[in-house]
Amino acid sequence: MAAHDVAPEGDHWRATGKDPFLVFRISDKPVWGAFVFELEIDTIAGRLHPRLYIQAGGQWSQDASVVMRRVGVGYYKIHAFVAAPINAVRLDPAESECAFRVRRFAARPVKFSTFFARVMRGGQNQGHEKPNPSRLVAAMRQVARSGFAFETLKQASKRAQMAQVYQEWIAAYDYSAPMAASVHGRLERLKARPKFSVLMPTYNTPPKILDEAIQSVCDQIYDNWELCIADDCSPGDWMRPALEKWMSKDSRIKVVFREVNGHIAEATNSAFEIATGEYVALMDHDDVLRPHALAEVALALAEHPNAQLIYSDEDKIDDEGRRFDPYFKPEWNPQLLLSQNYFNHLTVHTADNIRSVGGWRKDFNGSQDYDINLRIAAHLGTHDVIHIPKILYHWRATKDSAAGDSRQKNYAIVNAEKALADFLSVQGIKANIEEVAGTTWHRVKYAMPDEPPTVSLIIPTHNQHKVLQVCIDSIVEKTTYPNYEILVVDNNSNDPESLAYFSELEDGGKVRLLRYPHPFNYSAINNFAVRHAKGSLVALVNNDIEVITPDWLTEMVALALRPGIGCVGAKLYYPNDTIQHAGIVLGIGGVAGHSHKYFDRDATGYFGRLKLAQNVSAVTGACLLVRKSIYESVGGLDEDNLKVAFNDVDFCLRVMEAGYSNAFTPFAELYHHESLSRGTEDNPEKRARFEREVTYMLSKWGPQLARDPHYSPHLTLRREDFSINID
Repeated sequence: MAAHDVAPEGDHWRATGKDPFLVFRISDKPVWGAFVFELEIDTIAGRLHPRLYIQAGGQWSQDASVVMRRVGVGYYKIHAFVAAPINAVRLDPAESECAFRVRRFAARPVKFSTFFARVMRGGQNQGHEKPNPSRLVAAMRQVARSGFAFETLKQASKRAQMAQVYQEWIAAYDYSAPMAASVHGRLERLKARPKFSVLMPTYNTPPKILDEAIQSVCDQIYDNWELCIADDCSPGDWMRPALEKWMSKDSRIKVVFREVNGHIAEATNSAFEIATGEYVALMDHDDVLRPHALAEVALALAEHPNAQLIYSDEDKIDDEGRRFDPYFKPEWNPQLLLSQNYFNHLTVHTADNIRSVGGWRKDFNGSQDYDINLRIAAHLGTHDVIHIPKILYHWRATKDSAAGDSRQKNYAIVNAEKALADFLSVQGIKANIEEVAGTTWHRVKYAMPDEPPTVSLIIPTHNQHKVLQVCIDSIVEKTTYPNYEILVVDNNSNDPESLAYFSELEDGGKVRLLRYPHPFNYSAINNFAVRHAKGSLVALVNNDIEVITPDWLTEMVALALRPGIGCVGAKLYYPNDTIQHAGIVLGIGGVAGHSHKYFDRDATGYFGRLKLAQNVSAVTGACLLVRKSIYESVGGLDEDNLKVAFNDVDFCLRVMEAGYSNAFTPFAELYHHESLSRGTEDNPEKRARFEREVTYMLSKWGPQLARDPHYSPHLTLRREDFSINID
């Protein structure tokens, strides 16, 4: 093994120059073809960002290189096709100062068919991946250009894996015969058996699909229901006989035949006119209810008798009845509802609420359910909305349906935006609505007050003047928010260059310098600075943050000023444009973990979670904005028990406990060079302190950490990737 700009140091390597790399011999003779390259490596110091090179034309070329994919702690992997014969590869461990220990590096040949099968897999959302010839062409062009092709659609392969995992989940946890006995037993003990009116507008529904939909209602193990069908003047001559046949089979099936086609909103109103149930469930004419759907709603109502809106998880089915793409939803999340109609299927309302808002409005066809959800939810509190974390509904996905491609019904997208605009107007909320690029979802841009409040940006630091300068310069040069102050808190810096830079900042009037001459205690440092802050809002900002979007602070302030909002967090990237923070999920890794960590910058995330503003349980203190009054009312950060780690999570949980909701916005984007100042837990004293803080968090917040309301119990707590939990 050859080395450049690195030197051995005990059992590890340390970079000695600006271009550190190792060269690994992978074969005694030149080889070519498809390979899997694997790297197991420990970080001793710095931040690793492994990149793999092959020689092109006798030279190490950036064009013939690829960043290795992190697939676990200290474990990296990449599939690659090498067109030109080689016997060695080059590994660059990082792009900056570092120390590392290579535990294993391997190059394993794989079959051509295996590699190209990965290349050919496209980004379909079906439970089976479809070939994508354009991906093969792109890969071949890459080979022709550089002699090196690699897997670039990580998400496509993940979807294929998730499809298989979902089938395993269905086999292990979905509704089955043994579960049916338990549900029947609970139903028999119900004191109240509410009546459900299932509303189903129909129009030229294919006979087989219509029969499957109606049969799924008839198969309900809970029997106090009625199916209210409104046929919207279907021209197909099979519709009336088919529906009349079903009416003759079951007296609970009621049909109204409309004489004029009025589209889905008016047809739904017609179905509602013949409904007599206390609760109303909405069902499309081509979808399928799970047999226990209404039973689970009845049981939920027994537990929450004051609930007024109930929704469940759902998945999709294709024309062959294959299940895929489950949506395991969060609990009540009002910010997410302003971004997407995440209630979707199955949703159940009280009949009284539907009457009180006047039913479905014909001007919102295609998004009529989103419109009525918004209008009803506007009058509900947190405890009025109940989520059932079970798959109760199969949404049929065909090539022409919204489930198959949500962009099929363009009028629905327009009407969804119109419904949202109307909701905001009625609520007296001044805001603009934008479509999130490449999606059918929405961004709400709240208007700022005529006099934007002062924000105090608090930046603790210890030496590291070059890191701090990047942070300060990016704030001053890029931030468009007009009213802020910067407080740099010097925690025992002793580097002459750093001290000179601090003096320069003070002389230039850019910042106020506060000195905290005590041992490092992140919580105490920030509490000290908040006491000196002039702003009515305070932002905790790490010294290794770098601004990307100029309106980052405007976006965060606008959200923080919303009634009921507590802490607001931003979308943070590592310098290699992968996700560092997109909200915090409680319970991951035992205490908490960052949502979608290491996902690509442009990734959509789990059902849009990387693209949409939403409520979360906690956000990182690396870039956290909150009203100063809230900060002080909950006692600030815990400087006694959480001096370094988890103080942000604890603070956010106390803010929630005080009655506020925390939020994440993806529209405030910044780089985070993570913990360059604090370093890693790399000695016994630090590790012991970290373990004490973990123990404290578990003892104080154990039940909350075990069940994050904004994260489904069916998703894993082992990783940050929102994959399905089959443990």
